[in-house]
Amino acid sequence: MKNNKTVPIELYIHIPFCAKKCDYCDFLSWPAGDTAQKAYVEALLSEIRGIPQEERAGREVVSVFIGGGTPSLIEASDVERILETLRKLFSFSADTEITIEANPGTLTREKLKVYRRAGINRLSIGLQSAENRELEMLGRIHTWQDFLESYQEARDTGFANINVDLMFAVPGQTYEKWISSLRTAAALKPEHISAYSLIIEPGTPFAERELDLPDEDTEYRMYEDTAAVLEEYGFGQYEISNYARKGYRCRHNIGYWNRTEYLGIGLGASSFFGEKRFRNTEKMEEYLRYSGCPERIRRDIVRLTLIEQEEEFMYLGLRMTEGIREEEFKRQFGTDLKTVYGEVLEKYRGMGFLEKNGDFWRLSRKGIHVSNWILADFLQE
Repeated sequence: MKNNKTVPIELYIHIPFCAKKCDYCDFLSWPAGDTAQKAYVEALLSEIRGIPQEERAGREVVSVFIGGGTPSLIEASDVERILETLRKLFSFSADTEITIEANPGTLTREKLKVYRRAGINRLSIGLQSAENRELEMLGRIHTWQDFLESYQEARDTGFANINVDLMFAVPGQTYEKWISSLRTAAALKPEHISAYSLIIEPGTPFAERELDLPDEDTEYRMYEDTAAVLEEYGFGQYEISNYARKGYRCRHNIGYWNRTEYLGIGLGASSFFGEKRFRNTEKMEEYLRYSGCPERIRRDIVRLTLIEQEEEFMYLGLRMTEGIREEEFKRQFGTDLKTVYGEVLEKYRGMGFLEKNGDFWRLSRKGIHVSNWILADFLQE
């Protein structure tokens, strides 16, 4: 992915619109009409054109992820314009992975054809559950049948790399219902499945309700058996919540966990570039007015110290099931991993939460279940 002339970079494009805000969602998204959507797309194009030359020169785009919200809600021709503009200003690799998130109920054969023509080669469909009762409870706008129709349309129009999002530990869900939903989705043979636990976020409608959630033991079992069930269908787990067939790991997400530089474009989008992290404004009026001058919409610009970069290397890299490499730590930071983190590593290896496999350190199966607690311990005082 890297040669003597170019450095890899990823691009994230944020589309903040959705048909209906789900009751569990705390993402920067909301319903909006055609006029608001069109105005936003024009501002987005202005931001792309305004990206300084020094942030484009010498870099090769290896992945693009169009997320939201529901990107498949806007006109497909606008998605095509966004990608055309990116290609005019950035150098793309020969095999750039280009993903768009989509929800059943917003996809049509015509849209999918335009996506293919625009060069999109990976589709991420938000199913969440194969049970209609659970979909209704989550506030989703689609049914299982809607998903099936969208999935088949995607196959018929040539998509050979599809991810399906699934959610477990939702209110009223039993262990048996989760495994049934998982098997139903896996039997369709998508190339990738993201399976994650519901998190009750403050400020969402779910946070205001009394919910009948599975107990901790059931949630533990749901997560642990997900990997075993998906393995039966040819999926290997490569990250805490992600499973893929051979050759179909999501390169964009792996880039995040491996600290590949990326630029976030759009309202509230985050970036990691030149040892700095920053995000765009979350105020729509401000974004629409100043998007053509990216420096005017960027907020919370922080240049990472060496210690902060080492911390990120650990708590992002340990999300991957293969873990982190001692050799790579030394290559990036010029010091031995054990010199910086030896005490913490041995502490959790002794507790059975970390394992060492050759040059790699990784979370054990039981370590994954308490990963947030473990990863927090890699923050240096």
